Parts: sequence; C-alpha cells; structure tokens
Amino acid sequence: MFRPQFRPQFRRVSKRFFFGNRTYPEIERIGDPHSYWGDIYHLLLTMPWPTFVSLTSLLYLLVNAAFAFAYSIGGGIASVGENEPRYFLDLFFFSVQTMASIGYGAMYPTSLYAHWLVVIESLVGLFFIATTTGLVFARFSLPTARILFSDVAVIAPFNGVPTLMFRTANKRKNYILEAQLWVTLVRDEVSTEGYFMRRFHDVPLMRSHTPVFSLSWTAMHQILPGGLLDGDTVETLQRDRAEIIVTLTGLDETLAQTIHARHTFYAKDIRWNHRFADILLTGSHGKRVIDFNQFHLIEPIGQPLPVAPQFIPKKTQWLRPLGRQWQWQQH
Repeated sequence: MFRPQFRPQFRRVSKRFFFGNRTYPEIERIGDPHSYWGDIYHLLLTMPWPTFVSLTSLLYLLVNAAFAFAYSIGGGIASVGENEPRYFLDLFFFSVQTMASIGYGAMYPTSLYAHWLVVIESLVGLFFIATTTGLVFARFSLPTARILFSDVAVIAPFNGVPTLMFRTANKRKNYILEAQLWVTLVRDEVSTEGYFMRRFHDVPLMRSHTPVFSLSWTAMHQILPGGLLDGDTVETLQRDRAEIIVTLTGLDETLAQTIHARHTFYAKDIRWNHRFADILLTGSHGKRVIDFNQFHLIEPIGQPLPVAPQFIPKKTQWLRPLGRQWQWQQH
C-alpha cells in the first residue's frame, strides 16, 4: 500500500528537482517506461544550474571518497615524516590532489598497488574534468530567448471585426531578425463518424512575420463568420479543453543563432470585450518608450481606465495622456 502512494510523489519531487519550473506536456505514458537516466546527456543540459552544480559536486566527492577507501584497503601511501596516513580524511585529500593533478608532495605511493591506483585515478580525473568542462560549455552555448508574453489574450473589435489579440515583447536590448509567429488552436473534437481526436488548427494572423523585432508585437487574428473561434465562448472552450499555443522563432542579432520561445493561453486566459492598455510612447527626445508596467494591463471596452501621470526621473518630465495621443510637458 505504501509503494503506489510513494512513487507518484517521488516522481513529482524528482521532476521538480531535475527540471525546475519549466512546463512539459502533462501526459501519462502507458507501456512506454521512461527513465531520466536513459537520456543522461539531455538531462544534464536541461536541468537547472543549481541542480547541475550540486550533482557534479556530489559525484566528485563520491568518486574521491571511493578512491580514498581503495587506498585504505591496499595501503601503500606514505607521507613525509610518517610511514602511513593515520586518518581516512588524509587519504581523501590525497585522492583530491591526485585527481586534480595538484601534487603537494606531502603524500606519495610506495607500493605497486598504490601506483596502479594512482594511474587509474589520474585517468578518471582526466575524463571527469573533460566531461564537466564540455557540459558547462554546452550549457552556456545554448541559445536562449528573453521573450515576454502577455498573461492573457483579449477579443475585441478591430476595424469593426472581432479580433483575437495577444502581446509579445523582446526583453533584450537588441534585435531579433526575421521573427515569425505560429499560432495553433488545439481542442477536443469528435468527427462525424464518432472518432475522438485532439485537433490542431492553424490560426492565421494579420501579420505573422516581422523583419526586425525589438520592442513589442501585438498579434491579431480576425474572427470571421464560419472561421475559428466564431460562436465560441469561455464555456465552449473550457468544455473542449482548448489551448492557444504560440511559438516565436527568429535570429538573435547578438548571438547569430536561431532562438525560440513558446507560450500557451488556456480558455481561462482569454478575455472577451477587453483591450490592452497603451505601452508604446514617444518622448520629446524622439526615442520610443515602452512601459512594461502596463504590458499585462487590460481594460473593458467602453470603460477606459484612468491613467495617472507617469514620472520619469532621468528626464525630469511628466507624461500625460491626451485623448488617444500622448503629450510631453516640461516641469
């Protein structure tokens, strides 16, 4: 009775330890036994840094402790001024010095057994350091994207047409070249023959490509009669377990590598008859200003939220809204 209850909890704890807070498909696999250690290289590349450093340090200490135990069994290690080390800890530190090629000279092998053990440990240390260095380099060289997605998506009229909209922004102060957005609607459906399936529908955007992505991007999909999301409500989307999966790819100008980011909007994350607050402004110096404080802010249609004056300390200026325009005033 204890084992079936313990194993799911252990898996959840181990998954959080090895993968952190990253999201993966929550699918229970039947008939496909999966082990983290079956793909050890991918596991070491994707686990969080604290976990990687902890596992590497623990393995290093265990290997040295194993060699120290082997030295204590066979003997043959002498130290300056003494015939044999008196403590296991002395042999452990000798093992660390041997594996790291430090060699203070205070301890040295005297028997054939100890000499061969030193040779083996030197080879193990060589491969251990080379493997760890390669893994650290591979982890640092992985291209990463700092892409921000809005917490919710909204449906509001745009040019008289109901439109699904969500925001994304580049949080790095550089350019993403040839950025592309792919949006997919996933929902449960039953065919006319009665077959149940999880269907993927491509969601066409008004603009799915931009040559330069540096500030923010509001993706829009027009809900046309008979098209996707036409006639849907929060209840129907929740009933069908609908998800809107967003994938962004592009070429990072700094890294010169392709980066990607993904985000999922669930049915509860879609707000009908709301709009996003303005975040793109223009200062008196002519430069564009993006206000991330209002990036996730939405407001009901017909009930605009009052915008308080925003003070920018470096410019000692006040920013005030003027209708749908923005005006800089010196103070």
